[in-house]
Amino acid sequence: MLVIKEFVKKILAVVFSGMTMAEIFDLFLPTRQSAFVQRRRALLILSRVRLVAATFAVLTPLWIPVDLIIFETSLAMYLAALRVLACIAFAVLALSFRGSDSVAVARWGMIWLLVIPTVFFLISHPLLGQFAINDPAQQVIAAGYAFLPFVMVAGLSVFPITALEGALLGLPLVLAYLLTGLLGYQLLPFASHLGAQWLLLLLASVSTLAGMSQLHFMSQLVDQSSHDGLTRAYNRRVGEEMLVQQFVTAARSQTPLALAFVDLDNFKSINDKYGHEEGDNALRAASTSLRKVLRRGDILIRWGGEEFLAVMPNTDPAGASIAVQRMRQAGLGIRPDGKPLTASIGVAERLADGIETWTDLVEKADQRMYFAKQNGKDRAIGCGETPIVAETASA
Repeated sequence: MLVIKEFVKKILAVVFSGMTMAEIFDLFLPTRQSAFVQRRRALLILSRVRLVAATFAVLTPLWIPVDLIIFETSLAMYLAALRVLACIAFAVLALSFRGSDSVAVARWGMIWLLVIPTVFFLISHPLLGQFAINDPAQQVIAAGYAFLPFVMVAGLSVFPITALEGALLGLPLVLAYLLTGLLGYQLLPFASHLGAQWLLLLLASVSTLAGMSQLHFMSQLVDQSSHDGLTRAYNRRVGEEMLVQQFVTAARSQTPLALAFVDLDNFKSINDKYGHEEGDNALRAASTSLRKVLRRGDILIRWGGEEFLAVMPNTDPAGASIAVQRMRQAGLGIRPDGKPLTASIGVAERLADGIETWTDLVEKADQRMYFAKQNGKDRAIGCGETPIVAETASA
């Protein structure tokens, strides 16, 4: 098993050259991305769903005159009615899902975008099969209906999706095409239909890879624009957006949300005595130490020059105290003079402090941080103005 695992890793490293294994796995499963990337991805997917749906809503009925000219009237009218219904469905979809940044909603948007043409394909194929199509012009137009799944599968490439999402979204179209062949409704000879089936699978694979490439590129751009270049913590602009989202979620579900406001002690003296390069090194060390202590679902924000805000969802005052104890025990790095780098920390929690807005939550944690700084620095004040005692790196 270990040999197989290593072999798979080597293959992935060759195919996805220049990417870490963590980045590669992020492209296979939809739950691997951060919440911020997920929201940005959802907004992009929904905007493209609406754009594609609007385009199809306009183009779908434009083919009705062609059907009326090429096919006999009864068949053309059936197809026209089908096209009108599809047009209405696409129009409704183009006007839906506005203002949402939910990944679940985005997936439903893609599903409905593919359901409409799949149903159209499954109805139009048997319908065309009931009529004698012998004229070359009719055969050309009918063949166009046969390639509708190819168009939709190719359309997956415009969405930033994972491998699993690509497989699940493309599978119904592949099965629908296979079903028409097995039931004898194919508009192409069966041998050609099987060859086209293989081509459809290849196209679905290539489209999924293109979607994965889009997802990786988007994740890299979001990561670069959302993180502070020096400390790799989230910058304040993005951090505020994430904090608002976490506060709204906590308020809606009535769950705790804790903040730890971390202000490095005597940081100005580092810049004054040793220069800004040493100050940057101290900031990097502090950020690295804090990120190692925080959980995967926690958020570290560089709030100001030497200020950090640790957002801890689903964390009550006791849990926040434990997290702060770990921060102080792990230490924040070493100053240029060899002494430990310390911080004053203030903790606030939404429910315990009766906070109504996210700004008040930050203000409460900020006040407690100042209280800790005014009372000797290198200490932490928790909810209820209670000191959080721990063996620090300077002890």
